[in-house]
Amino acid sequence: MKATPEHNERIAKMTFASVYPHYVTKVEGKGRTKEELHQVIAWLTGFDAQKLQELIDEKANFEAFFQKAKLNPNANLITGVICGYRIEEIENPLTKQVRYLDKLVDEIAKGRKMEKILRTA
Repeated sequence: MKATPEHNERIAKMTFASVYPHYVTKVEGKGRTKEELHQVIAWLTGFDAQKLQELIDEKANFEAFFQKAKLNPNANLITGVICGYRIEEIENPLTKQVRYLDKLVDEIAKGRKMEKILRTA
């Protein structure tokens, strides 16, 4: 599946604050915790809980969110299919970063071990 420019633009303008509650609901609904979600977000972006809350409060869109992030050097190890897109084949850097985050949230919800999610083992 190839992302269109319109799709990429829609993702860029979507606010992190609008998606975050869905991430929380997804992981908690599968018996995982908000702390685990924050650990994964911190691993990917470098944001601590306070910075995350600031970005939520200012309703930062994904473009601003990832501009402020210090992407983990191992983020490129996140592979697979998410939302019908193979992550490795996504050409738009921002869309790829958002899909990295989606994939990590998915892995938490599926019960994957944190060491595997964080690409340390």
